[in-house]
Amino acid sequence: MRRLELCCGGKKSYEIWIEKDLSALREALRPLSPEGRKAVIVTDENVAPLYLSELLSLLRERFLALDSLVLPAGEENKTLSAVSRIYERAVEDGIERGDFFLALGGGVVGDITGFAAATYLRGIRFLQIPTTLLAQVDSAIGGKTGVDFRGYKNMVGAFHMPSLVYSPMSVLRSLDERQYASGLGEVMKHALIRDRDYYDFLIREREGILLRDEEILAETVYRSDRIKKEIVEEDPREEGIRRLLNFGHTLGHAIESCSDFQYSHGQCVAFGSLLAERISAALSPEEERELMDWMEAVGLSVKLRRMDIGEILSSVKKDKKMDGGRIRFILLRRIGEAYIEIGLSEERMREALLSLMEEGSSLRHSRKKLVFKKGKACF
Repeated sequence: MRRLELCCGGKKSYEIWIEKDLSALREALRPLSPEGRKAVIVTDENVAPLYLSELLSLLRERFLALDSLVLPAGEENKTLSAVSRIYERAVEDGIERGDFFLALGGGVVGDITGFAAATYLRGIRFLQIPTTLLAQVDSAIGGKTGVDFRGYKNMVGAFHMPSLVYSPMSVLRSLDERQYASGLGEVMKHALIRDRDYYDFLIREREGILLRDEEILAETVYRSDRIKKEIVEEDPREEGIRRLLNFGHTLGHAIESCSDFQYSHGQCVAFGSLLAERISAALSPEEERELMDWMEAVGLSVKLRRMDIGEILSSVKKDKKMDGGRIRFILLRRIGEAYIEIGLSEERMREALLSLMEEGSSLRHSRKKLVFKKGKACF
């Protein structure tokens, strides 16, 4: 249906295929010459009953040997222990450097599998077959892999580009409303930081997005992937402009961790996006209302339940995005234009958090109270 090429250092790194279903995967694999190679499919207990048999049947003849490993599902299982299980299976199967891992699942499976691929034999090839909207538009693209450590998200990881990303639209029909809405949190993030036209498309096509119209979804995944791939191409190691992709994540990750992951990742990104917009004071009241209406319509909450703000701010200080002990925060100048501010004060974050909490001031009525000086670093 749609394809993109991601390049690093001026050379093609891998292709992103956005397809109707899994049927074109054999064709997508052809340039990777899987014949004579071994592979292990890594998935989880939720995805395996839905797609593992189909994938094994589709690919068994493409590889010399094809095995599978089913991991427990959930963020709480995104650990070094899960990576160890992949290592163990790879050793048992005699996986060599020219062989493959295949990640079949959402972001957790993709991140675990990618990290295992980055570190097993100092790096082997792996494929991303993302089965959630969140993974298709975010975690499967760009080569960031990792696991959580002692409650901190993605604290241990590596950059390791996949050899192929293959996103079938058909799998999105199986997502429950919470998972689907979570992906839309990341979708809106891309529009807010980079593309006003994309933002307008999302607002305009809200009903089609809610109905999971295949063509609208394919266009949504394509446009989000194009934004991310262009940023990754310019900054593959997250040393500059790629940091813009962390919009909504600094406070979002802290909320996610401090809620014991009771909120989905995309919901926390949505919270973080509203908080960043609140701190930026970049949107007009009408634009803010439009954004919040869209979020609520697609199943994303715009009010955060009462939480310990001190705990959230403490978690922020342990985030990977700290810079010399100062908080590095992504803010907006306007829809479609993000910038980096270094040294954001706790007070600015505290006031924004209060505005978002169910028992605090309503976000939509607190604009005059939260007007802050904008930073200077801009990309």
